[in-house]
Amino acid sequence: MKKVDVNEQIVVTSMGFRKNLATYPRRIEYKGATLSFMDAGLRCLIRQGNRIAEILTLSDGQSDYKLRSDNQGLTWTLISIMS
Repeated sequence: MKKVDVNEQIVVTSMGFRKNLATYPRRIEYKGATLSFMDAGLRCLIRQGNRIAEILTLSDGQSDYKLRSDNQGLTWTLISIMS
């Protein structure tokens, strides 16, 4: 697998809901392309003092995308792409 480090802020154009009503990105825009994800992926919460970040690993069926969110889910950063 090839890993590309990105670390750029992205725009989330569609959100989905898990069974417990937690939200996750269903579709994002990156470099002019729209990427749609297959499912809710894997989720990990990281806490450091008062700061909380959420790390998601989502797949479009071909590549895995690692995203990071602030604790409100307002700002999303694409960390890396593995294909």
